[in-house]
Amino acid sequence: MVQATNLGFPYVGAHRELKKHVETFWASGAPTQESTQTLRDAAADLRKAHWRVQVEQGIEQVPVGDFTFYDRMLDTSVLFGAIPKKYQDLGASSLDQYFAMGRGLQRAATATTAKIDVPAMEMKKWFDTNYHFIVPEFEENQEFALAETPAVVSHYHEAKAAGVANPRPVLIGPVTFLYLGKASKASSGFDTLDLLPKLLKSYGTLIQQLAAAGASTIQVDEPILVLDLPVTAKLALEKAYAALHKSASEHSVKLLVASYFGRLDSNLFCIKDNVDALHIDLVKAPEQLDVVLDAIASSNLVLSLGVVDGRNIWKNNLRASLQLLQKAVSKIGLDRILLAPSCSLAHSPYSIEFETEIRKSNPELYDWLSFAVEKCREVAVLTKALREGEDSVSDVLQANERAILSRKESKHTTDAEVRQKVEAINEADYHRHSVFAQRREAQVKRLNLPLYPTTTIGSFPQTKEIRVARNRHNKGLLSDEDYQAFIRSEIERAVRFQEEVDLDVFVHGEPERNDMVEHFGHLLHGYAFTQNGWVVSYGSRCVKPPVIFGDVRRKQPMTIEEIKYAQSLTSKPMKAMLTGPVTMWKWSFPRDDVPASTICQQIGLALRDEVVDLEAAGIPCIQVDEPAIREGLPLRRQDWDAYLKWSVPCFRLSVCGVRDDTQIHTHMCYSDFNDIFDAIQDMDADVITIENSKSDEKLLKVFATKNYTNEIGPGLYDIHSPRVPSVEEMIQRLQALKQHIPEHLLWVNPDCGLKSRGWPETEAALRNLVAVAKHFRSQASATFSA
Repeated sequence: MVQATNLGFPYVGAHRELKKHVETFWASGAPTQESTQTLRDAAADLRKAHWRVQVEQGIEQVPVGDFTFYDRMLDTSVLFGAIPKKYQDLGASSLDQYFAMGRGLQRAATATTAKIDVPAMEMKKWFDTNYHFIVPEFEENQEFALAETPAVVSHYHEAKAAGVANPRPVLIGPVTFLYLGKASKASSGFDTLDLLPKLLKSYGTLIQQLAAAGASTIQVDEPILVLDLPVTAKLALEKAYAALHKSASEHSVKLLVASYFGRLDSNLFCIKDNVDALHIDLVKAPEQLDVVLDAIASSNLVLSLGVVDGRNIWKNNLRASLQLLQKAVSKIGLDRILLAPSCSLAHSPYSIEFETEIRKSNPELYDWLSFAVEKCREVAVLTKALREGEDSVSDVLQANERAILSRKESKHTTDAEVRQKVEAINEADYHRHSVFAQRREAQVKRLNLPLYPTTTIGSFPQTKEIRVARNRHNKGLLSDEDYQAFIRSEIERAVRFQEEVDLDVFVHGEPERNDMVEHFGHLLHGYAFTQNGWVVSYGSRCVKPPVIFGDVRRKQPMTIEEIKYAQSLTSKPMKAMLTGPVTMWKWSFPRDDVPASTICQQIGLALRDEVVDLEAAGIPCIQVDEPAIREGLPLRRQDWDAYLKWSVPCFRLSVCGVRDDTQIHTHMCYSDFNDIFDAIQDMDADVITIENSKSDEKLLKVFATKNYTNEIGPGLYDIHSPRVPSVEEMIQRLQALKQHIPEHLLWVNPDCGLKSRGWPETEAALRNLVAVAKHFRSQASATFSA
């Protein structure tokens, strides 16, 4: 009979407990047996609490193995012994080694230990989400060895001991693991999928161990099934699941392969004959249901239907979901159906239970929301309705209908003035007055910057003092006047520091900003904010995306006072910082009742007003960050053009109201730029800064081969790690960058904002960065003199 299931749960905890435990562990220095055990015990308590709450909400197959200290792809690398050589001989504990792979490790020598200095592994966006995963790295002769005590097996035993009746182990699939991985520098040129036969042996052993532990079904996540795959990947999927299904059958275990974030299309036929159950995402791709039903109708394949949105925060329209589900029931019957969220609920906040402010101040909005705990309940309600009939949940259905209707008819979601402004946009609004060559001439004259100009991406460290002051101000314990005085003192600190280290283009440091999206959301109509709507972005880094519930417009100038004050403190050019329209949309929980293009046009118009006001205030450089523009790219290539036709113009809409001598910057990170190079060129930013330090310069090759003509700042060092690179290391890196970018177009900067770093490492790294720029300027001067 149909069952209520889940693919994954927010492992960070109801109140980000895991983040706090992990960061306490890091802060303690070299791990001790006591600190390690404290962290492991805290994690075990969290897992038990999460399993319990899912069971209480009615989930009948509870996922285990979805928990991670840092990242599940990193866990998979460790699980199968795919640990790059530079991390193997650190003389560190297993947890030290693990975290070194994720975030780097720099530790001075002691009387008994050698110096440790290793960078973090590469990090990329997980499909089209704002979650970052650690990219597996493989040697051509890579060997795999299953961990002596696999965590997923231990967690299964934990769940059973905690009283969970039907735990379902969750694994990253072997083809996704290899396909999203990369060859090491020493082994470049081979196809990582060639390692599949070796890897499958370890997966087979793991299946055997899980079966021995008592598992009846194993969930294997293969999200690459929703991508446009080459023939080699499709053949790898066929080979992998022929082998895994045979192994599972021998041990009386069923395999459920989970796809999510898109549609299967022809990839369905690579696996459907060698799996027992298949999960499909009917939120992102409801249109695939008919195709999948037709393909599996004559088989015994069980279908897991992802009808509850695992990535957004709106209540499910239960009646609409039931209509969709009845189509599946009529085709294959109840016995072959599982219900689930569309994807892991790790992409969703924990529970609306803690949103007391919204409940009190905006009960209408509160009634529209559903977080992870509530989504589990929605899955259970839909399951009961299918099993026992809609009358069995009639009260819940009626309350749900009222909430859905309330949102549809609310006067708070529509702004006639905003919609009129969108209608009035014309083609000229999307273009600068002059081409880049003419603009650059005007900007060179105005800014008078040296060769290899130095800058940062925007934020400086958000210290404990800043967080405490913001919290006290929000609670009314610090007056507006005293808080503004504090913020001004922090701005002055940032300016004086930049003068001391001799940067060329300054930023004000953003001490007043809690988050690059949430901060601006507070200054725009159409946004709402949660108290506890945290989701993991990478490692222990959590973000609290705002909620776009209505039409968006600017309330008043958003950044003018802070940036004017900063500029008054120095004669160096100041760079204002804004978050671009696509990123404001993508990194929020957006409304789903209007097109994304409409949301971004509204935000673009609001930002345009701010950009024009910044120019009028005398600010010479304005950075509008769009790190999410590549992330928003649809997963299927045939859908790209439709997206790029509105997303890139929305960026231009926000910045094209200024004079030629105002320099427009943008920042992008963790992107495969070769996929959308023409679109990036079409953004027509005067300066683009990009993540580069974790990407082995491969992102830059496309800029060179495509003859990118505007200015570019490839990140010289990784800000996601506390590690401070030496001057010599950065000199080598910049020398390599010069092979791709002409020196008169090259900027020198970190690869992202410095908000998450501490001041000591920030000061050390930026002093080294400036020294590197001066080294290359002196070389250029010597060459010119000669």
